[in-house]
Amino acid sequence: MLNPDFAAIAPGSVELSGPVYSWPFDDNHKPVSGCAMKIRDLMIPDPITVTDGATVEEAIETMKANSIRHLPVVDSNRRLKGFLTLADLKRGLLPYMLGDLNLDDMMIKNPLTVNPDDDIETAALLIYRRKIGGLPVVDRQRLVGIITETDLLRTFIDLMGILSASVRIDVNLGQSPGALNKAMQVITAYGGDIINVSLATRRTRQRSYCFRLEPCDADKIKSALQAAGFEVIAVMQ
Repeated sequence: MLNPDFAAIAPGSVELSGPVYSWPFDDNHKPVSGCAMKIRDLMIPDPITVTDGATVEEAIETMKANSIRHLPVVDSNRRLKGFLTLADLKRGLLPYMLGDLNLDDMMIKNPLTVNPDDDIETAALLIYRRKIGGLPVVDRQRLVGIITETDLLRTFIDLMGILSASVRIDVNLGQSPGALNKAMQVITAYGGDIINVSLATRRTRQRSYCFRLEPCDADKIKSALQAAGFEVIAVMQ
């Protein structure tokens, strides 16, 4: 699962209380309304499904053939009837072989769902707090997508720039208004191209930010930040 103690934010963004987000903010660290990332931006549209008349064998074969762990069950009009997970099928396989269960018995009836126009934080918090692997995305009772913890993790990795060559500088900004913008100005003035900024969301008196930059002269930027009065905690290249 994603680490709930960090929020990923783009340059000029604000922390949110959840696993991963990107949200613009103003100079007073207040969220700008109407700018949240939506579930439709990350979901898998028109996901693979089985119908409510399918057999257990068909459901298992569909999962195996497509290397998936979540399988919505729909009727002929794409209305969601249930939700199957690989774990559900594994648990029910032996009773099914003994003739005690069918697909209807194994699927999750009335599963938790989200709407494609919900903020991504809605799905992230549901998946994290309920310890589930994915959610069907439903619009007007019809299945339109699915969003999983893997989709959220991939977005977190993309936002953090983890897979790209980069420099990371961790800085304590304290509680001074405008400190984040000032630090960003120092970084860019000394040749830093900011990929993203992340903030530890544990509540302390200090605000510790991680600046991930394109490859650059990290020592020069560190010295400039220190000269501007900031505490540089760590530099990683």
